Amino acid sequence: MKLILLGAPGAGKGTLAEILAARLNIPTVSTGNIIREALSKGTETGLKAKAFIESGKLVPDDVVIGIIKERLSQPDCMRGFILDGFPRTIPQADALDELGLNVDFVVNIEISDEAIIGRMAGRRVCKECSATYHIKNIPPKMEGICDHCSGSLISRKDDDPNTVKERLKIYHEQTEPLIDYYYIKGRLITVDGNVSIDESINAILGVLEEKE
Repeated sequence: MKLILLGAPGAGKGTLAEILAARLNIPTVSTGNIIREALSKGTETGLKAKAFIESGKLVPDDVVIGIIKERLSQPDCMRGFILDGFPRTIPQADALDELGLNVDFVVNIEISDEAIIGRMAGRRVCKECSATYHIKNIPPKMEGICDHCSGSLISRKDDDPNTVKERLKIYHEQTEPLIDYYYIKGRLITVDGNVSIDESINAILGVLEEKE
């Protein structure tokens, strides 16, 4: 099963991807996590991406596509994968097809901008392993501490309301056209991002079962 999770920043793609990966026994490939790891290690990719991430802008296609191609060639992706954060533009989607990585379905998570801004204000990310939490919706067992590795939970700069508004603007201009792109290809599944995580997961799995 090869899936793409599509939705605005803060729509809940990362959380849904983590749960779906466990249910379907395939890895999640998160562009954001890969780039942040490269940034923290001071790699060439990280240095290229740093200025774009901190200003809430998209990392250039050539950098992102190179990262994705390398990751999807690894053995754990042979049985399938879930792409979170890629593609973000129609040229990226075209590049994915050119690599021969035709996905089965694209899950589009619908949610309003207002709900996203409120949601991201409460998001916390582990400084060590990048696990994602929310102070209300998915709180850690211990405040400020990651359940998985005991690392410190931080509020990322790109979750700041002003940065979020800039990222939403970019999403509507550059990423939202992918909804029609994949609808025309007959691969689009749309779910309500305002409901609980369990309801979203059940809706996605239900549709996937029907499509198989």
